[in-house]
Amino acid sequence: MAPNSDKEKIEISQYILEHVPKEAEVTRVEYEGSTLAIYAKKPELLVEQSSLIADIVNVIRKRIVIRSDPSVRLPEKEAEKIAREIIPPEAEVTDINFDPSLGEIIIEAKKPGMVIGKNGAVLQEVIRKTKWRPHVLRSPPLRSKIIAHMRHYLHSESKERERILRTFGERIFRPKTFDIGDIRITLLGGVQEVGRSAFLVQTRESSILLDCGINPGSSKPFEAFPRLDHPAFEIDSLDAVVISHAHLDHCGLVPFLYKYGYDGPVYCSAPTSNLMTLLQLDYLDVASKQGITPPFDQKDVRECVLHTVPLRYGVVTDIAPDIRLTLHNAGHILGSSMVHLHIGEGLHNIVYTGDYKYAKTMLLEAATSEFPRVETLITESTYGGPDDVMPSRVEAEERLTQIVNETLEKKGKVLIPVPAVGRAQEIMLILDGYMKRGLMKEAPVFIEGMISEATAIHTAYPEYLGREVRNSILHDGVNPFESDYFTVVEHPSVRQEVIEGEPCIIMATSGMLEGGPVIEYFKSLAEDEKNVIVFVSYQIEGTMGRRVQKGMNEVAMIDSEGKMDVVRVRLRVESIEGFSGHSDRRQIINYVTHLKPRPEKVMVCHGERAKIASITNFIQKKCGIQAIAPAVMETFRLL
Repeated sequence: MAPNSDKEKIEISQYILEHVPKEAEVTRVEYEGSTLAIYAKKPELLVEQSSLIADIVNVIRKRIVIRSDPSVRLPEKEAEKIAREIIPPEAEVTDINFDPSLGEIIIEAKKPGMVIGKNGAVLQEVIRKTKWRPHVLRSPPLRSKIIAHMRHYLHSESKERERILRTFGERIFRPKTFDIGDIRITLLGGVQEVGRSAFLVQTRESSILLDCGINPGSSKPFEAFPRLDHPAFEIDSLDAVVISHAHLDHCGLVPFLYKYGYDGPVYCSAPTSNLMTLLQLDYLDVASKQGITPPFDQKDVRECVLHTVPLRYGVVTDIAPDIRLTLHNAGHILGSSMVHLHIGEGLHNIVYTGDYKYAKTMLLEAATSEFPRVETLITESTYGGPDDVMPSRVEAEERLTQIVNETLEKKGKVLIPVPAVGRAQEIMLILDGYMKRGLMKEAPVFIEGMISEATAIHTAYPEYLGREVRNSILHDGVNPFESDYFTVVEHPSVRQEVIEGEPCIIMATSGMLEGGPVIEYFKSLAEDEKNVIVFVSYQIEGTMGRRVQKGMNEVAMIDSEGKMDVVRVRLRVESIEGFSGHSDRRQIINYVTHLKPRPEKVMVCHGERAKIASITNFIQKKCGIQAIAPAVMETFRLL
């Protein structure tokens, strides 16, 4: 009964009306994105009969959500007052918000179990008395400004959000024009290079863009952005954009699509949605400070927020008439996802890894390697070269400890440039853990840049973190990100005190020395041999970080007044590769060989040309799987 015409949509509505109790007073049935929303004047009657709804879902094969008809919802202030009276004080409610587009009352509490009540009794009482559907969240230990701003914005634009979701639904469930076939993939960026990832997947019916990033190491637009000038890319026929994770080389150009008329959905995990917005806004901020005209503005970022549909791992979602999407953990950064596309009824399955780590870290669990079906695997190969065998995590942690101890012993300072998302939080956990255990000399750790905001987003999604950190936050009430060793540098005016003060560790963005507060610290610390700079993340070709890492002893930098300044690099330069959020060569090969089921074809991307060639050759010859190393602008038929 899959709906592929208005007639069938009417049939589905009639089927639902015939099978739900009349006393629930259903007012309408709407497509909202990939979900079917049933609006009722007495929604609590449907919520209580979950088995009945499950039976309907089995017949129509679409996800169903129950919403209250807007006409019966209490005004927000009144609903909040009643909800607070119903919920026991021991639940420790910290915040209540509303999402009118979904008819939800969002309740944040320190003890969410008590908001739910035994067998959901408290929730049902809230629905019955307020007619708003509760969405219960655990209060995060740290408040995130970006999450609050995004909620506020979605609330203020709830009518537009409703329209957008209905438009998505109509497009997803439109009548199929063609029989399924001719599955093609066009590489618009992120192949034989690191940066500007963008892959266009097309069938006769649908068009999906996987990632849409920028290349932070290039100043030429032709090389910095994906090749959206390819004839296969038509913005008007694009059904969906799927974002694997929030790093700018994967999501940095998404707002640009809205600037040029895209009105469709962006699918990603919930943490990616927040982190992506944070990093896109920061990209604009850095561009304005450097006097560069960016390819989009804040208005386009807001459009992106309005059109983003967050998905949980493992949830199968219709995103086009012939394509279903499921996201799985990629182990790279918070919310990073492997993208599983199920095309047709089992006709062809693609797994796009995005960036992934096939090993457990302090911060995250290892990447998922089991899928229902997979014919084509698209894998990254950042560390795919023959020499790219990283030290174990323990070796990397001990090496960092040794460098820190040696530097503090000499009364020097340790500068660690970090990407705000992922590596920063991983290093924070290591510094806190090793100092607490007495293995690393205790010293103040100063944190500056977007790290604090990104860390707050991490604490808002503990269920996406590795088991130990998650349990520490959820069950032990200990948040390692709030350690006494950490001091957040709230204002640039404090920097000079840090620079002139006692031996310490400084973590600052950006991770590749391409702007951000780390630049000021680097300029001040570079000429003293007692200090050290420790690179803990990948340095893209063309970035300042890569030049310093390679041993350049004089670098030209622009000072705060816009004048060119030559900085002599005398400090010790160290790189520790074991902290990477990417898999090394062994892990990539392990992943390809352990993937269940075994893929028929592997496309190797996201790596330097020689590394891609090397690992492609290995997969082809040693693993016996067809492997290809595509070039930018090439199109391949998968079926």
